[in-house]
Amino acid sequence: MNITLSVDEQVAQRARQAAQRMGKSLNQLVRDYLEQLAGESRRGQQWSQFEEACLNSKARLDGWQFNRDEANER
Repeated sequence: MNITLSVDEQVAQRARQAAQRMGKSLNQLVRDYLEQLAGESRRGQQWSQFEEACLNSKARLDGWQFNRDEANER
């Protein structure tokens, strides 16, 4: 999909220079950012689903508590 953006010419030039220093084109940098942004929302949704599953789980600890010394025994 092609997307058209409007941005100040000076901002675009500085962004191109920054992208070049990173070994990327401005197009690739924007694409990477959008993919990361889309992934963030997906991770947030996955986390919410995980949290809901945990809260609705029938599993119980029956009084068990975390013990740092036991966890670090070798």
